[in-house]
Amino acid sequence: MPEPAEDDLKKIAQGFWDRWQFPNCLGSIDGKRILIKKPSNSGSMYHCYKSFFSIGLLAVTDANYKFVMVSVGSYGKENDAGVFDECPFRHVIETGRLKLPTDELLLGSSIKTPYVLLGDAAFPLKKYLMRPFPEKTTTKGDAKDNYNYRLSRARMVVECSFGSINSKF
Repeated sequence: MPEPAEDDLKKIAQGFWDRWQFPNCLGSIDGKRILIKKPSNSGSMYHCYKSFFSIGLLAVTDANYKFVMVSVGSYGKENDAGVFDECPFRHVIETGRLKLPTDELLLGSSIKTPYVLLGDAAFPLKKYLMRPFPEKTTTKGDAKDNYNYRLSRARMVVECSFGSINSKF
């Protein structure tokens, strides 16, 4: 799967704005456990918290449910944050090999924001990776609650992408 170019990333961000009203979004990221038979001599490395043997799949999708970056093969025992920590696309982003678009003003605002991936609470907060505010810090209808709602809406595309693959296999 080729690494997306900066122009491709801007098109993805425009798709998230047009379809989900989330600005500067480069994709929705999540992990999935793929059921496998226990590899010989693997001990508990592939045994996941769901009590079966698996390998990890980490993927980023665009606003139209299309996979744009995929990493497969991590140990089943690792959580999404652990898989992300070792995944190749984290390394290409953090080393600057994957050129992210430069920060831009939010529409109708003087606030400059970076382009980001959207993950769930399992992922670390980084300049290029947003996650929801913890529920205990939000109040119904406040700005944090609104942000969590919008992030959740835009992030669900990766969940739906996994769901459509799961239904085929």
